[in-house]
Amino acid sequence: MSKLRISVVQYLNTAPLVRGFTHGPLEDKYDLSFTVPSQCAEALRTRAADVAIIPAIEYQRIPNLVILPDLSISSKERVRSLLVIAKVPIRQARSIALDSSSRSTQALTKILADARWLISPEFSEAAPNLAAMLASSDAALLIGDPALRLALAAEQHVSPGRDGALVCSGAQVGLPQIPRLHIYDVVHEWWQLTERPAVLAVWAARPEIATPELAADFSASLAFGLAHLPEICAEAARELNLPATELSLYLRTNIDYSLDPENFKGLTEYFAQAARLNLIPQLSPINIATASPIPAKRSA
Repeated sequence: MSKLRISVVQYLNTAPLVRGFTHGPLEDKYDLSFTVPSQCAEALRTRAADVAIIPAIEYQRIPNLVILPDLSISSKERVRSLLVIAKVPIRQARSIALDSSSRSTQALTKILADARWLISPEFSEAAPNLAAMLASSDAALLIGDPALRLALAAEQHVSPGRDGALVCSGAQVGLPQIPRLHIYDVVHEWWQLTERPAVLAVWAARPEIATPELAADFSASLAFGLAHLPEICAEAARELNLPATELSLYLRTNIDYSLDPENFKGLTEYFAQAARLNLIPQLSPINIATASPIPAKRSA
């Protein structure tokens, strides 16, 4: 019998979710492939994958999916790895380049532009090269590990600006050609708008795939990952050339892996806002797969 195929985002914040599959007791049970968020969604849409960690918005765009229970990549109030970086205060921005790796955060940025910043900029999609993005646009959306790297560099130099911005010079984050940068944490901006957490990604599958046994395995993989955060952060620190202590702080405080009632409310609000702006075809109910009646075994 062939292994189920899992499409995984190759970012640090996904590592705890799949640690049990890559290093733990579930190693070799599934066929894993690693890519960017938008391509995970495409793999599930085209049935090149059986299960995928998809941008939350894609749940509303791909028909006949269910979400695996009590699992997500969420952030309660500030995430540090989803940033809008602007050359002017954001309410003055007339153009925003959107990281092509993203789909959920692209939609989130459009919601914020409309409802929080009260602007109607021209949006374009671009590869995640901040210098190139800002050369042609007033602001840029950057996600994932590149955004976290910039946040860690900027946090040593920033001062508070208007509308929740953190302000620093371009030279302080490796962009000497830009005199002044205004940095906005997308999750913090969402919190300011809604007072809800942001659900950024979910594990999704088609109903016939999402058995209670599968749900238990995914919960067990996360439990194994959370028990082995020091090893995950040490490995990522070597790969990203960033301090392990900062990576640990990020995973422990900025990322939440549950789909608890508050996160579910945030997801519901996000979908409603996306529907209001016609960013999804229609507003569909959120269907959660059945969990195993037996708690997933936690492996240490």
